Amino acid sequence: MMYKSGAKQYQQVNVTSEVLDADPHRLIQLLMEAALTRMAQSKGAIERKDMEEKAKLLGRVGEIIQTLQSSLDHQSGGDIASNLDRLYDYMIRRLLEATRHNDVDMIDEIMGLMLEVKTGWDGIREEYLRGAHGGQVSTDNSDSGRLGSTISA
Repeated sequence: MMYKSGAKQYQQVNVTSEVLDADPHRLIQLLMEAALTRMAQSKGAIERKDMEEKAKLLGRVGEIIQTLQSSLDHQSGGDIASNLDRLYDYMIRRLLEATRHNDVDMIDEIMGLMLEVKTGWDGIREEYLRGAHGGQVSTDNSDSGRLGSTISA
């Protein structure tokens, strides 16, 4: 029990450290990764019939998707931002249905959509890093400034 508590604290410190060192593009990646992880964990909770854990995990996924949705820049993003807004709305509605019906297939659908968006975002990040570092892609976020956000583990 003590090991589990210590491991969880260590994980929280690592996540907080990564968030503090992340640039805005990386923060979005972290949110998407967190949503995908929690959806995978929620499928396990459904299989174990742990409905309290499932509800907690999928509730957090909903919060993450809402955060992603609210971070869209509709002025600069044009049609892409509008399409993502509608997609995030659809994902939230499907997530509510999946929660209500304990439907692993719906969760898989949402995970597939999130993975598709994340793949596109990962490509944008590579372009951003090339431009920021004169054509060289680096994943070192140490010079990106420190942002005061946290992503709960």
